[in-house]
Order: sequence, then structure tokens, then C-alpha cells
Amino acid sequence: MTAVQLSARDIMRAAYENRYTWDGNFPGYTTDVEFKHGEQTYIGKARVNPDLSAEVFDIEDEAALKLVKGQLWEVAIHRVRREFEDTHGKNTFALGDTDERGAVEILVEGKSTGDKYKVLDNEVVLVHRHIHGVVVTINTFSAHDTGAGYLSHTYDSVYHDPKTGKQKKGRSEFTDEYDKVGDYFILTRRAIASADEGDMEFNFSNIQFLATAAK
Repeated sequence: MTAVQLSARDIMRAAYENRYTWDGNFPGYTTDVEFKHGEQTYIGKARVNPDLSAEVFDIEDEAALKLVKGQLWEVAIHRVRREFEDTHGKNTFALGDTDERGAVEILVEGKSTGDKYKVLDNEVVLVHRHIHGVVVTINTFSAHDTGAGYLSHTYDSVYHDPKTGKQKKGRSEFTDEYDKVGDYFILTRRAIASADEGDMEFNFSNIQFLATAAK
């Protein structure tokens, strides 16, 4: 069966369920942190708790601490395992255009009218969503195949004003690296090239699950 023969909802559901997520037994972990921002390097430690909240220690610069914590929170929130209907139950979907790569456009109607996605090879390669008063557009260029779902590897993000369409911030480019630690894939490096905030690199090492670390 080809993508054209599937409904928009079927395509979206399959891609959604193909994302890599952590299961309910995820124990949380501690990690050493190295954060490079321009010419500055910050060293600290962090903990991601089983409820996926994040704490950062030993970084005195408040702005740097906030950036590290924000990245850990953003990673963890995308690892939450939620049923498709819990996330998209109030939305309906319609097929849009198919681009030159074969990516199928999925248009959202209902609760989130105006949002859209693109799906290619059972992966979401474009997200265009209205979030907190802005429109964020994320294009994914490559992904990690974990064998238990995919994780974005290289991607970018751009923000626009939903009323005027004017770009609000510069484009940011991301490269994420994951390692398998025990039964889970954990982010070990994120590099960000940001037109507004400069180049940043987050390195996470010495990852220890909380159950192990407590022994």
C-alpha cells in the first residue's frame, strides 16, 4: 500500500508512533556537562529526573545554567511517550502536496487549524506549528534510526509572527548525537549554530542512571 492510498491520519499516526520515546520505566540519570558558547566554556553537572524534570549544578553563570537546563528539558519533553489520540485526538488531517522528495504534506484542521507537517519514509521531516504566540517551522534533514524509532540528527528552526508572517528570530541549525546507555538512547552532544545567540555546543558525558548512581 502506498502513502497516497493511506489516509492523512494514518500517515500521521504511523510517523508519530515511529518516534523514539522513553518508556514508563525510565529511571532518570546524572551527567557531566560541558557547555561551550562562543569563547566561553562552562563545566557542571546535571540530573534528569524520572519525571523528566532537569536540574543543573555547579554552573554559576545564570544565563549559561538556564541554557543548559533548557536544552535538557527540551530533549526530555520530546521523549515523553503519549498515545496518538491523547496528542491529536481533537485534530483532523488532510493530505496536501507531495514534494520532489516524496514527502507528503499533512494539513491540520480542527483544534490546531493552520498547523502542518510533512512525512517522508515514516518520519516527520517538517513541523509548522503555532506555539505560544509564534509560528515555529522545523525542517529535519537527517535522523538516527535507533531500531525502536527515529531521533532527529540534523535540523533547523525558524520563528515567524503569526499575524504578519515576519521572521522574528534568525535561523538556527542543530546537530544532535545520541549514544545508547543501557536500554536507552541519551543525548551526548548538541551543536547549535544560531544567528542570534552565536554558536553553542552542549556535551554530556559520564551518564549514570539514577538507580545505578544511588548504589
